[in-house]
Amino acid sequence: MTLVRANELRRFNAGEREFAFLVPSSIVVELDGEVRSILDRLSDGPKHVGELASSKEAIEALRELASLGAVSRDGAPDVPLAELASPPVPPPLSTIVLNVTNSCNLSCRYCYEYGEDRLESPAAPQIMDEETARRAVDTLIAESGHNRRLQVTFFGGETLLNFKVIRPTVEYARRRAAEEGKFIDFSLTTNATLLTREISQWLADNRIGVTVSIDGPRDVQDSMRVFGRGLGSYDVVAPRIKELLSIYKTRPIGARVTLTAKTIDVPRIFHHLIDEMGFYEVGFAPVTSSSGLDYAIDGEGFDILLAQFADLAERYVDAAIDGRYLGFSNLSDVLGEIHKGVSKAYPCGAGLGLLGVAPGGEIGLCHRFAGSGDHDFGDVHTGVDSAKRSEHLVKGHLDHRTDCRTCWVRSLCSGGCYHEAQVRYGDRFRPNLHYCDWIRAWTSLALEAYTRILVGNPAFLERFDERKVA
Repeated sequence: MTLVRANELRRFNAGEREFAFLVPSSIVVELDGEVRSILDRLSDGPKHVGELASSKEAIEALRELASLGAVSRDGAPDVPLAELASPPVPPPLSTIVLNVTNSCNLSCRYCYEYGEDRLESPAAPQIMDEETARRAVDTLIAESGHNRRLQVTFFGGETLLNFKVIRPTVEYARRRAAEEGKFIDFSLTTNATLLTREISQWLADNRIGVTVSIDGPRDVQDSMRVFGRGLGSYDVVAPRIKELLSIYKTRPIGARVTLTAKTIDVPRIFHHLIDEMGFYEVGFAPVTSSSGLDYAIDGEGFDILLAQFADLAERYVDAAIDGRYLGFSNLSDVLGEIHKGVSKAYPCGAGLGLLGVAPGGEIGLCHRFAGSGDHDFGDVHTGVDSAKRSEHLVKGHLDHRTDCRTCWVRSLCSGGCYHEAQVRYGDRFRPNLHYCDWIRAWTSLALEAYTRILVGNPAFLERFDERKVA
């Protein structure tokens, strides 16, 4: 007789109801009635079908569990991740990030371009010219295959130092996309120091997605985000951001915060950026750095960060059940992945559907690697090095990350940021082991938040049906 076993899953409670996170597929299912009974009986090992399902209801429950991948015939191969089957051939591109300059008018100490954790010696200041930007757009379209919706992101250095190239590049890209029957959306990240009323109006008129890099209230912002002579930048950027937010009403504008050991105060930063400045949402990113630096987040710092995220997640859930959106984008991103059952073989889109371009035209894994010598994947003038891209996809695949293959959050994490691994361990394919416990705890917290919203106001989760997930 056929033996049935339970596949890898993680059971958890949300209030008085019990759920399971199916590890290979990232699907969340509620456990009740026959479903719970079957999984209880399988908790100590495989059982014959007859022991599990003797009634019509039990047979239906067993079939449902099998269709979800929660159970399978004993001896069958492990359920693979959805994307594991086809890594060798590079997929079509959907996104290209243009580093339109590597220069910046700020001297943030933690900057990966000019700070203490840069991959290479500081490069001479470079500005991307129009011809290189046009060729980058041509590369995106040429490598996009069947993808109809494409994305161009402008990045830096400080992106607006090269605004004169951004405007004609947008016009060129729109014309080329129309010729090819495609659509290109645009986004831009800026430190806001060079925003003018004219630029803000142009961004609004052209519906360019904008993310502002800002770390919080004046004392927080001025502790790290300073001009060359150490002068803080808050008083320069605050009025420009307020003007941008007053002009640009048709697309949400988000803030991106770099947290350091010196500035972990999520509640106060969130309150300032959402309630006092008017951003739609805020995303927090722990600083990417070597250990031992006085601003690096390690050990106790991650515990503090998790506790602060938990408090903010509690507010998020309360608001969601009440039908309101609280702009905590870190949680929204994870909820979107859980809702869609995203199962990743790679930690992000870098090298997969996304590439970065350095000011001189060198193509890299993403904007953080572009122009970093051995990490380059070709050039916009000569084309993408597909062989090198394929090699990256093979080495970066979750199947080749020994430390990740048995982790229960692997389908959502897949090893973490390549750049951080390069900085910490000198190898971008190494998992970021220094915060694995933190990722597992954060994922547990997100799963509980998801199921509480699912029970309290399932309609709120419909917003993630269309939300783009990397």
